[in-house]
Amino acid sequence: MMRTFAQASLVLRGARELKPSGDRLSAALAAAVLIIWALHMVLAENAGSNQGARQEAAAAGQPQPTTSTPQREYVIAGYGGAPYTHPSDVHFGKPGVTDMTARNINWEGRAFKSPVYYGNRTIAWAGSSPFGAMLDFTHSKTISQRAQEIEVSGTRNGQRVPSRTKVDDLFRHLEFSHGHNTLVLNGLLRLADLAPRFGPYVGGGIGVALPHTEVGFRDGESRTYEYQYVGPAAQALVGLELRLPRVSLFLEYKFVIAHYVAPMTQRDGGWFPEDFLRQLTGYWRGESPAGGFLTTTLASHQVA
Repeated sequence: MMRTFAQASLVLRGARELKPSGDRLSAALAAAVLIIWALHMVLAENAGSNQGARQEAAAAGQPQPTTSTPQREYVIAGYGGAPYTHPSDVHFGKPGVTDMTARNINWEGRAFKSPVYYGNRTIAWAGSSPFGAMLDFTHSKTISQRAQEIEVSGTRNGQRVPSRTKVDDLFRHLEFSHGHNTLVLNGLLRLADLAPRFGPYVGGGIGVALPHTEVGFRDGESRTYEYQYVGPAAQALVGLELRLPRVSLFLEYKFVIAHYVAPMTQRDGGWFPEDFLRQLTGYWRGESPAGGFLTTTLASHQVA
């Protein structure tokens, strides 16, 4: 056990040395994988010790308890909750036309205003081990604070932008309110129960960010208003679950990070399959979005 945690500490020390700008997503994923790996090693060592004790008891002629193999467990769940998203820089780029950065945009979650924060998931737990897998969809929101005064640098449409301005003076819309959506495939690990049918679990995984982008500048008539695939997402989680005969209840903390490269198409979309198909065919044809790309990294703490 001491060797396992010594190895874990070395990996964590290396993770702290990653550059914060380009490696946030990799660091979050590495931390999630490391947590599961370290706990698995501890449980495996404990299981080996228990197995040795049982073999010694069998050699001494002591009776052994009989156990039945537990059945595989499936869970379909829905949940509500609330997020907090860290401020982030938002960059707009179009070669030869726009190279502008709005710094430290504050984001609001508005979890209980329509459309509310929600999620749904499907889980499969292995019957004979504490491991499981989960496909998790989360609908959160990130809406810029309109009254915030921000620093801006660079050029837009070939013109210098003011160094300081209010969000509302620069943008008509700057939000992902339908929403900041992520779809993540996770590995899960149940830890030792604190009481019968009540115990903690941890997990983590990678997936994709599928937001509804709504961005428009104050001095322009067009806007980007559609569902999009914008890049990778990752999450790490820890929770408590109460397993009743046919229902489970859970309380969970999640750290979610997503890197956005959102095409500024300057068009109004429809529903998700239609928007996604249009985006896919545009990539296939080599089309460039009319307004270039919006780039940012959204890191959020979420309670489900």
